[in-house]
Amino acid sequence: MLSFKLAIKARIMHAPPPLIPLCSPKQARLPTSLALGSFDGLHAGHHRVIERITRDSPGVPSVVSFWPHPREVLYGDTRLRLDLPSEKASLLAPLGIEQLILVPFNRSLSALSPEAFFNQILLETLKAKRISIGANFCFGHKRKGNAVTLQKLGESKGIEILVLPILEDATGRISSSRIREALSKGDLNTAKALMGRSYRFRGKVVKGRGIGSGLGWPTANLEVDGRKFLPGLGVYSARAWINNEGAPLSAVMNLGPQPTVDPTSPSALEVHLLNQNRNLEGMELTVEPVQRLRGQQRFKDLSELSEQIGKDAKMAQSSLQSL
Repeated sequence: MLSFKLAIKARIMHAPPPLIPLCSPKQARLPTSLALGSFDGLHAGHHRVIERITRDSPGVPSVVSFWPHPREVLYGDTRLRLDLPSEKASLLAPLGIEQLILVPFNRSLSALSPEAFFNQILLETLKAKRISIGANFCFGHKRKGNAVTLQKLGESKGIEILVLPILEDATGRISSSRIREALSKGDLNTAKALMGRSYRFRGKVVKGRGIGSGLGWPTANLEVDGRKFLPGLGVYSARAWINNEGAPLSAVMNLGPQPTVDPTSPSALEVHLLNQNRNLEGMELTVEPVQRLRGQQRFKDLSELSEQIGKDAKMAQSSLQSL
């Protein structure tokens, strides 16, 4: 995917405190009612699984996920997230979840059989009284455990196990993979429809070369957490919030290399706030891409580039007026 090609420096950004706590299994409030899964993108199918542990809950309503992703530990795969843990925590609170429990995934944990994982983690450590999963949930060594396995284990211990069918729409299964595919194509409308909310990301404004300012189009150069999934390369209309406060500001965003300025430079993420002239260095921007305006282009000189940025700004303003 295009987002995997971005050479944006990985750095953990300091997010505002989430509305619910992020905690390890040993820090969790007990007993628990658990929704198990990665829940990346928190789409409607995830909501159904989560909703079942918040009604008449016999324990603290909790979401349990692995961190880092098992494939990162076992195979070295890079797994970019639609929602980082701090973002997910703020999204879970309105659903009635009271804590997000991140189970540290390592090779020792991966070696546990389904039975050992159920007994050691879910029962002994988390004191689970109710467990909700999607029908495709797998767990334990080499993913040998599935929904049927968990139902049998739960029955043997008197634990309520709820298995929710996979949710589909007219196109097929609603999944995080479809959301990623839509974002990679710059299709923000499809991603929004699948997630039931707008896609956003955060980044810290760092010092750039000042070329945009020299052209009359000052840009905020963003440093984004390297684990965050970003949309496909291109120029977008966008909305932005400074330090996550106030009303959204209209913006035009460029994601990708700089073929006119320096074809050899790594990909960059730049945001120009329309009708604004503010020094944002050191601040945090929350950005919501709204519409992909065009792909990357190389211009013959900086004058032609500046002219195109002006056109991009007009298109961005037009696409944002209807919001």
